[in-house]
Amino acid sequence: MSKLIPQLLKRLRKDFQLSIITLMALFGILAISPYALYRYGEGNYLVSIADTVIVLATILAVLYAWRSGDTVKPGIFLSLIFSAGATLIAINLGVNGLFWIYPLILFNFFMVSPGKAMLAMLLVIGTLIGHALLVPGTVFESSYQMVSFLVTGLMASVLTYIFAFRTRSQRDQLQLLASQDPLTGARNRREMNKELRMAVSTHRRHGNSYGVLVMDLDHFKQINDRFGHPAGDQVLVDFVELIQQSSRQENRLFRFGGEEFLLLLPNTDEAGLRAAASHLQNQVRQRLRGPGGPVTMSVGGAVLRNGEPWEGWLQRADQHLYQAKNAGRDCSIIEAKAAAAHA
Repeated sequence: MSKLIPQLLKRLRKDFQLSIITLMALFGILAISPYALYRYGEGNYLVSIADTVIVLATILAVLYAWRSGDTVKPGIFLSLIFSAGATLIAINLGVNGLFWIYPLILFNFFMVSPGKAMLAMLLVIGTLIGHALLVPGTVFESSYQMVSFLVTGLMASVLTYIFAFRTRSQRDQLQLLASQDPLTGARNRREMNKELRMAVSTHRRHGNSYGVLVMDLDHFKQINDRFGHPAGDQVLVDFVELIQQSSRQENRLFRFGGEEFLLLLPNTDEAGLRAAASHLQNQVRQRLRGPGGPVTMSVGGAVLRNGEPWEGWLQRADQHLYQAKNAGRDCSIIEAKAAAAHA
């Protein structure tokens, strides 16, 4: 137990949406459970059942999110359950039930995207207004009260939408900055480490093959020294664009040094890795130009071995890169199966 709690807290810190779902669900359970018991005691069984369904659905959704790691489906599910439950309660209790609509607005904008939350709130408000028009006196005590609720409900929804949209945009920008190299747009070293760990885990569980190519632009320092860093930066940008255009969509490109890049190739064996290295090297040789003329690259590659940590895998590919550079550059060295078996 002493180890379990820190692990749970660590996961909550790493997964923002899971923490939001867990926190909002906890508040919902603590707030609604007493009302379910109270209304049951008063004999209002319909509302008591609705409250109980909301609580049980919330528990199941949170458990699913924790078990699967999927927070999108539980968020949508909870938004639907809470919206339907709050609408039913408001229709049944009248004015006293309308107080639950305002926390529902906040809840929905935390659970799902701003657009989906806005749609849910329009449906809830529209359903309440439509029911009040069809059956006067059941939800609102007067037309003035109905119009006041309509205006305040829409205002609260629109203002919350603006806040949620802005917050989500800022969070997406921060996540992008945390995972992307600002100059070239390639993924950064932090993302590279994470993706390599995931590849090792997937290989261990399912046997998927993975290869990596470590690429280094030849004599790149001379470009910076002769023509300045802006010229060198443009070569790096052009290089990343060329590699991404010439690679499969499922491949992942990372910048983990000044002019050093790593390409992760899923579902790739030694033959595929050699073919990819040869193709990319030809593309760079023929199409990449700097202010001093053509630019070439040296490449080292390795296929992931069974039971190998990602650090060892990366180190092997890096060693082959330096062998390629020592062999005269503008060449690729991919570890052969025989060499891997001998090692």
